[in-house]
Amino acid sequence: MANPDNRNNNVERLKQMVRNTKAKMEAANEALAHEEMNAEERQRTEEKNNRRKQSLDAFESEILDEQSARINDDEV
Repeated sequence: MANPDNRNNNVERLKQMVRNTKAKMEAANEALAHEEMNAEERQRTEEKNNRRKQSLDAFESEILDEQSARINDDEV
């Protein structure tokens, strides 16, 4: 039998993922500002941060969905 979808900690897990992603972005921005990088490394780091920004947007949307689902589950 399939495991039921346990959504109890999804919001907290997603918020932790947001914090981790923001920390990685900040570290990358610090590296871009203070470290010598060749053009290829700089481009890779900037591209990673662009993908991280997209992930943050998706995480925020998913957090809202999970919070809404949690409210709906509580109303049942």
